[in-house]
Amino acid sequence: MVIPFIMFFLFFGIGILGTLFWLWMLIDCAMKEPSEGNDKLIWIIVIIFTHLLGALVYFFVRRTKRIQEYGR
Repeated sequence: MVIPFIMFFLFFGIGILGTLFWLWMLIDCAMKEPSEGNDKLIWIIVIIFTHLLGALVYFFVRRTKRIQEYGR
């Protein structure tokens, strides 16, 4: 009887954290990504349409590269 409630709150928490991470990456991309060509627009579209997967790709691939190149 208790297990369904635990599962519900576990998945609900993961969903909330995933959405907050997605929103953080979307704002980070929109505010800090340099506007060279269409890079910023393409990354925003990728993050919006692929949700958590796009945010994770941006975080591990582009964000680390951007921080190394531009220091922000």
